[in-house]
Amino acid sequence: MGMTIGEKIIARAAGVTSVKPGDIHTVNVDYLMSNDGTTHLTIDMYNTQLKNPRIADKDKLVFIIDHNIPAENPKTAAAHKKMREFAKEHDIKFYEGKGVCHQIMVEDFVEPGQFIMGADSHTCSYGALGAFGTGIGCTDFLYAMVTGQSWVLVPETIRFNLKGKLREGVYPRDLILTIIGDIGANGCNYKIMEFAGEGAHGLSINDRFVLCNLAVEAGAKTGIVEPDEKVVEYMKQQGRTYDNLFVSDEDAQFMQVYEYDLDKIEPVVAEPHFVDNVKPVSEVGDVTIHEAFLGSCNNGRIDDLRVAANLLKGRKVHPDVRFLIAPASNKVYLQALQEGLIDIFLEAGAMMMNANCSVCWGSCQGVIGEGEVLISTGTRNFKGRAGHKDAFVYLGSAATVTASAIAGKIIGADTL
Repeated sequence: MGMTIGEKIIARAAGVTSVKPGDIHTVNVDYLMSNDGTTHLTIDMYNTQLKNPRIADKDKLVFIIDHNIPAENPKTAAAHKKMREFAKEHDIKFYEGKGVCHQIMVEDFVEPGQFIMGADSHTCSYGALGAFGTGIGCTDFLYAMVTGQSWVLVPETIRFNLKGKLREGVYPRDLILTIIGDIGANGCNYKIMEFAGEGAHGLSINDRFVLCNLAVEAGAKTGIVEPDEKVVEYMKQQGRTYDNLFVSDEDAQFMQVYEYDLDKIEPVVAEPHFVDNVKPVSEVGDVTIHEAFLGSCNNGRIDDLRVAANLLKGRKVHPDVRFLIAPASNKVYLQALQEGLIDIFLEAGAMMMNANCSVCWGSCQGVIGEGEVLISTGTRNFKGRAGHKDAFVYLGSAATVTASAIAGKIIGADTL
């Protein structure tokens, strides 16, 4: 019996010729990534709970400070200090103030066919390059850090065949929110979401990142886009290898197959307080907003900033709206500077943030107060995600967020 992309990657990591759903395998991990959300906890366990602490392979480790940067209080500063000192002591690759962890991983490390674990749920983003990325807790991270290995229960795969092309003004963010709205937040629990077909191949690497990044919001173990020549070209540009461009076999078994015509996708938003509470922007009604956010590991790349700049040029942010923009990495920020996008943002009245998780994380920048409404390109809209538990978070594309920031209420970009 043939294997899916995800099964082939697990087989490679386990050093076996084949795997099937339900098998449990010990796997060798290609990279381990941890950010400032939990790394200090892992370090504490390493220093106090191990009889013979050791690191299996420092070259597989990447520590990234991105959630609360710069530190907003002494407690956070202490956690950052612990990360810096541990990384220096053990010669671990360390990033601070360089951008969001998943963006950095894709820019600098991820290769097709790799099996990567990260102490962050959106590690599934790496499927944009045909890799298997999945989130783990700090205890599992510690085990993998000291052994170089972990275990995985092979998931079933649900395939999403995409055909056609997104219409002008419709974005991958609209597509993945539509899918999550259709199948539900538990629709792919512990499954691999595989995106394939002509529609998938028509998407850029940045577009694919958007799909895989939000796979976890449908409960998925990971999301993977079938790799192709665009992945090869991206890897060549980054100077990295592309030896394992796995695709699913013709006789691979899928738990379920969904068909999506991209031509029929329309702009949508996820309403409070669940990511699968999705409806067309045109049906939202008259919702006044207080804050808008463009950024996060889902929509902080140059494509998104260009969309926002095109809408903002010659316009102003609504006087009652705080519009915060945080590029996903310093590389993205520099490119936006070179293209003159930052000038447009500032002239329009937006506020530029450093490259970090910012409002999406909701603990150090742009926190919203009781009763306030935020529209965001962040990853989640649960109660309290971006500030007060009695605030309201809507999720949408860069275009919808920007148009709403201009109008002062939730609207589609086509109605500006």
